[in-house]
Amino acid sequence: MIIEFFGPEAEAARESIAAVSASWGHPAGATAPPARATGPDTKGVDPVAVASLLLSVPSAVLAVADIADRIRKRRRAGELIERARQLSSEQTTARLVHADRSVDLATLTPDQLLDLIADEPPAD
Repeated sequence: MIIEFFGPEAEAARESIAAVSASWGHPAGATAPPARATGPDTKGVDPVAVASLLLSVPSAVLAVADIADRIRKRRRAGELIERARQLSSEQTTARLVHADRSVDLATLTPDQLLDLIADEPPAD
């Protein structure tokens, strides 16, 4: 494992970590940071890689937004199902009426409820 320290107290931090690792039976050895390559042999930024990165960012943002929306809807579905379970203990049944059938809300999981709602045809 390599740990790098930066800042005015880097040496004190290195010694502190070295003492901890020595107490574990693993003495720390100091090494110089690797030299950075400079000069005509170093590569620049690949424009194709940058372009592909920029093109992939919108889809990644959309995927994260979809996941966040699903989490929010799942939490709400869970609350609705929990309320339906409380009602069933009071001898009241809450049912979701689907296009071809109805389902007792208390027997569903949040994911099942969201899938049923997603399968429902849009109202005109």
